[in-house]
Amino acid sequence: MFSLILYEPEIPPNTGNIIRLCANTGVQLHLVEPLGFELDEPRLKRAGLDYREFASVVIHESLDDCLDALAKPRVFTLSTRAGTRHDAPGFRQGDAFLFGPETRGLPQDVLESVPPERRLRLPMQENSRSLNLSNAAAVVVYEAWRQLDFAGGR
Repeated sequence: MFSLILYEPEIPPNTGNIIRLCANTGVQLHLVEPLGFELDEPRLKRAGLDYREFASVVIHESLDDCLDALAKPRVFTLSTRAGTRHDAPGFRQGDAFLFGPETRGLPQDVLESVPPERRLRLPMQENSRSLNLSNAAAVVVYEAWRQLDFAGGR
C-alpha cells in the first residue's frame, strides 16, 4: 500500500511503535542506516510488542538504496519546516512517507530533493516544536489510508 521510511532513526521505542503501526495498517517500513539502536534492543521489542513478525521491515544502507529498492516512489517528507499541510495532497497507493531523525529532522539537502508541494507539515499550536515521531507517522499514515477509504481494512 504505502511505504514509511525512517531516515537514521535514533529512539528505539519510536521505531517499535511504528512497527506496530505498520503491522496494523499494512504499511511497509524501511529503515535507513545508521540506526541509533539494534533491532533486537529490548526497548524496541517492548514498544513493538509481538507485532514485529506481522510487519514488513527492510533495512537499507542509504536513502538512495531505499528509494531504488522502492522503484523511485512518489516521496512525501514530513518536517516542521515544510509549508504544505499533511492532508492537502491526494495520496495514492505506492506513495512513500519520509521522516527524519528525532533530534534533528531531515537534512536540508534531503528536504530540498523533494518538490515543495510534497514537503508536509502537521498543524500544531503556535510555538510548539514537534510531535513525537511515532505519533506523527500515525497521523500521516491514517490520513493517507483514509483517502483510500481504508482499502484492505476492516
